[in-house]
Amino acid sequence: MAKPNKKGPTATVDVYCSQCKAQLFKYRKGGKGSLLKCFKQRISKDYTKEPCTCPDCGQVFARDTLVKGTPAYKMIGGKVFAK
Repeated sequence: MAKPNKKGPTATVDVYCSQCKAQLFKYRKGGKGSLLKCFKQRISKDYTKEPCTCPDCGQVFARDTLVKGTPAYKMIGGKVFAK
């Protein structure tokens, strides 16, 4: 399988927790679709203390997986939103 582009897009989106509106990270997202997965190498700034858990409310918002052989977070539907 093809790996994701290493350099990736330059435009970043801010990812927030849906429950408490805390910022989780800045992510270099490509395309117009919704945020389904986040490749770890594309996260430019991480505000979480432990992986996949909101620092404020403690809600688990993603699962740690491998996508196309690359480490990624697979988002749980409705737990996060991106601006």
